Amino acid sequence: MHGNTPYNEQQAVNSRTLLELLPYLRPHLPRISLALLCLIAAKLASVGLPFALKKIVDYLDTSGASALTLVPIALLLAYGGLRFANVLFGELRDTLFGRVTERAMREIGLTVFRHLHQLDLDFHLNRRTGGLSRDIERGTNGISFLLRFMVFNIVPTFIEIGMVLVLLGWKYSVYYALIVFLAVLGYVLFSVFATEWRTGFIRRANAAESRSSSRAVDSLLNFETVKYFGNEEYEARCYDQELAQWEQARRQNRLSLFALNGGQALIIAVSMTAAMLLAAHHTLSGAMSLGDFVLINAFMMQIFMPLNFLGFVYREMKGSMANIEAMFGLLRQRATVSDHAEAPDLKIHRGELVFEQVSFAYHVDRQILSEISFTLPPRQKLAIVGGSGAGKSTLLKLLFRFYDVGSGQITIDGQNIAEVSQASLRHCLGIVPQDTVLFNQSIRDNIRYGRVDASDAEVDEAIRLAHLDHFVARLPEGADTLVGERGLKLSGGEKQRVAIARALLKGAPILVFDEATSSLDSASEQAILAAMRDIAKQHSMLVIAHRLSTVVDADQILVLDEGKIVERGSHQQLLAQQGRYATLWALQQRQRNDNA
Repeated sequence: MHGNTPYNEQQAVNSRTLLELLPYLRPHLPRISLALLCLIAAKLASVGLPFALKKIVDYLDTSGASALTLVPIALLLAYGGLRFANVLFGELRDTLFGRVTERAMREIGLTVFRHLHQLDLDFHLNRRTGGLSRDIERGTNGISFLLRFMVFNIVPTFIEIGMVLVLLGWKYSVYYALIVFLAVLGYVLFSVFATEWRTGFIRRANAAESRSSSRAVDSLLNFETVKYFGNEEYEARCYDQELAQWEQARRQNRLSLFALNGGQALIIAVSMTAAMLLAAHHTLSGAMSLGDFVLINAFMMQIFMPLNFLGFVYREMKGSMANIEAMFGLLRQRATVSDHAEAPDLKIHRGELVFEQVSFAYHVDRQILSEISFTLPPRQKLAIVGGSGAGKSTLLKLLFRFYDVGSGQITIDGQNIAEVSQASLRHCLGIVPQDTVLFNQSIRDNIRYGRVDASDAEVDEAIRLAHLDHFVARLPEGADTLVGERGLKLSGGEKQRVAIARALLKGAPILVFDEATSSLDSASEQAILAAMRDIAKQHSMLVIAHRLSTVVDADQILVLDEGKIVERGSHQQLLAQQGRYATLWALQQRQRNDNA
């Protein structure tokens, strides 16, 4: 067994992982072929070394050899030349193949990164950022290790073993070849079975490391919340529990490594001793010269030293395969929301948004939206209000196609958004989210994220429109001030104005404001509302609001309750109806007067 997975199933997983690597190597076949030629040349030089050494020893052992002559000098020069050739071709092989490894790591890392951004919201809501980053890091490093050692150690070692088996059987005795063959076979079989047993411990250690990393990252990202509730010790205890599981898995891993190393060392020691006893017997009986004895010893050392290292390489390769499999597992994740084949781009003519009988449920037993229908005409402002859990945020997720509708359709200028490319859809939508999360970069860079090719002048104009210019002017570094991790150096209102400036810079024909003034004081709110009124002249605007004072100027207001539109009309029309909107308005007005 292999962890909790049958051995043959793991072999299938490893084979699949290797096959998934091939497309990244295929473009580099010429360079790989040249590296393999250098490998063979290096091994030919390596196998020639013991023969040169034998000739030197035999010549020096003869009674007539009393001074250096042309023959021993030539042999010594040949020995030095073979050793240099072995190193030179090995370095050439490393240099040629290093480019292949680095390019494969880059291409696979980029592929995984792109793929993660293409997965749907469900995946990212359930992921653990720390564990995910560790999976990617270990996977790319695993590719480097796998390719490097497969080409630099495993293949060369078995080429050399094959050459030595043939030479020993042909030039000396089949018994030497038999000793080497049985030693290699026993070593490989023992290493394979023992490593398969150990890989379960490696997987558990990696899983424990990912969990502890995720816990640490999650805790540090929520540093403020930890401080608010004084839960530093609780977080430390939780982290220590994860580390304790990692420690136990590492202990099991270390003890199993001791058993593996001990068995491998025993096989090598027995084989070396047997070969040298046989060589000593043949030398003393006169069947072989002293040079032959040295040659046999050199070949044994030459084979078993890399073979001993081969055990380490195989163990690490198995770990690398597990890491690569985890990373390729991310690539096999499929988004539930995907574009149709050759989906056309969305073409904006007027900017009219229509929801037609839209229903949606995250789970079959809990309906979120029921037959929602409304129209946002071009260059008008439509507001959606309602209590928490009414379904307002779900409407936005459907509009951005984070999820597909259960029934009905959403159209923009008559085009069903489910039939156009997601990239073109989101290009036509600008948003100021309720929870503004910023990159740990400058204010200018965060605003330019709305349109990455915007000039500094265009960014400055967006700052002015978002009424952020007075705040920026007071900062020592102005718009180049860093905002900190997730924008923690800015207040909630400042972050929202950065988000508004970013949305304005994008210049999308349809703008969505999700509680865009929830963190602003009254003065800032009025300034933003004035800017929004100016924006509405050029854009269609969909506004999600809890504070009703921000939507009194909307052309149409929808009141959402438990996933259904219960009222619709302008501010004055809804007040006249004396329904749910009028009740909410009266309640908020009393709260405002009480706080005044």
